[in-house]
Amino acid sequence: MSTTTATHATTTSAAPAPGVGSLLLTGSIATVAAAAATAVVAAAGQAVGLSTAVGGAPIPASGFAVMTLIFAVIGLGIATALRRFARRPRTAWIRTTVVLTALSFVPDLLVDAAVSTKVLLIVTHVVAAAIVIPAVARRLA
Repeated sequence: MSTTTATHATTTSAAPAPGVGSLLLTGSIATVAAAAATAVVAAAGQAVGLSTAVGGAPIPASGFAVMTLIFAVIGLGIATALRRFARRPRTAWIRTTVVLTALSFVPDLLVDAAVSTKVLLIVTHVVAAAIVIPAVARRLA
C-alpha cells in the first residue's frame, strides 16, 4: 500500500508598482498641500512679527506657495525619471530629495535678511519636504 501526498506550490508576487499616473496624481496633491502649508507658515510667521524681507523686499505668503509649486513640480520630474531609470527609485528619491532639501538651505543662509527670516525660510523648506517627499516615496517601487 502506498500513500500519495499532493503538494501545492503557492507563489506570491509583489503588487505591481503604481503607474506614473498614480505617482503624478499623488505628487500633485502633495504639491498643492505643500504650497498651501508654506504659505500658511509664512503668514503665521508674519503674524507673530517675523519679517519675510529679503534684501529689503518682503516676500508675500503667496510667493512661498508659488516657489513651492515650481520646485515641487521639478521634483515630480525627478521622481518620474527615477521611477524609469533607477534600480531602486524609492531609495534614490529619498536620498536625492533629502540632499536637495539640505542644499536649498544654502541660499537662505546667504541672503541679506535677519536671522529670524532665514530660519523662517528654512522652516518652509522643511515643511514642503515633509509633505512631498513621503507622499511621492509611497508611490515609488
